[in-house]
Amino acid sequence: MNSKKPFDFLIFMTVLLLLSLGTIMVFSSGAPHAYHHMQGDTYHFLKRQLVYLPIGLFAMFVTMNIDYRKLGKLSPLLLIGSIGLLVLVLVPGIGAVYNGARRWINIGGQTVQPSEFAKLAVILFFSHSLSKRREKLKYFFRGLFPYLILLGIFAALLMKQPHLSATLVICSVAAIILFCAGAKIRHFVLLGVPAVAGVFALVITSPYRYKRLVSFLDPWSDPQGGGWQVVQSLYAIGSGGLFGRGLGKSLQKFLYIPEPYNDFILAVLAEELGFIGVFTVLLLFLIFIWRGIKISINAPDVFGCLLAAGITSLIAVQVIINVAVVTSSMPVTGMPLPFFSYGGTSLVFLLSGIGILLNISKHSNYDRV
Repeated sequence: MNSKKPFDFLIFMTVLLLLSLGTIMVFSSGAPHAYHHMQGDTYHFLKRQLVYLPIGLFAMFVTMNIDYRKLGKLSPLLLIGSIGLLVLVLVPGIGAVYNGARRWINIGGQTVQPSEFAKLAVILFFSHSLSKRREKLKYFFRGLFPYLILLGIFAALLMKQPHLSATLVICSVAAIILFCAGAKIRHFVLLGVPAVAGVFALVITSPYRYKRLVSFLDPWSDPQGGGWQVVQSLYAIGSGGLFGRGLGKSLQKFLYIPEPYNDFILAVLAEELGFIGVFTVLLLFLIFIWRGIKISINAPDVFGCLLAAGITSLIAVQVIINVAVVTSSMPVTGMPLPFFSYGGTSLVFLLSGIGILLNISKHSNYDRV
């Protein structure tokens, strides 16, 4: 195969535009919080984001120039490594606790989030393994069941943190890869009932998750408590109107929306740049998803097809959940907006995945214009 074909330039430029807008919004949304909590350093979150951004871009260029088929051979080791890191998170003294959740590992004064690595490791392993075992997927116990056991291990480790949003993302993306590989629809239907029952049980048995569900159903019933984030988010979106208040002129980011530079950064974007700004960002994500699907369809082999579908769906699922949470279309869960929300580990591994997707595009046969 000719590996000297150009990569998908449209995806590359789309990602760069999203990163540029995201960096601006991290500074704009995080400045008041940083001033209040970081001894007046309004540039705190911007400076930290600018440290991880070149690391992520470097990782993207590295994975873009490594044949994705070589990464497939390493996928079992990467999967085992990701499980090991998720176990280390739970070890006292190694795992860092923040807001009651143990999701990070302290390394030299810096924190990394192993769940972000786990997302990419699961995509690589599932894609590589299923490309060789597609015929067995028509059987439940011999084909699908081993992958469900593996997902169960990840879900158990993540829920011990607890990290429901990462569990939902990994399971959703894995289900998409399984479906693309040829898993039977009736198996998904049969699994849907216990899966929904399990999520419902997790919600009603956890006081803070149950509170979030009640707040989602009627956030104005407790606007000073459980409904605070959603109410402030909706205020921000509503006040933005068509063109917004103007870049940097959000009011809700002034300690009304908790951590506005993170999961609710889209609400600040809506307030400052209005419907036009949000529409532009979502259009860029749609272009990315369209090109990702095109790469998947035209991939030279089954592994490349499944891998491209997995990476594309990883971005798509996170965008859908983030937008749904910010607009009160689903209960609040900690889901960052890809390329926008503040967070070094997420940015580095997302860009690593983009590099793999661009590498697949080099081998694909389609018009890159």
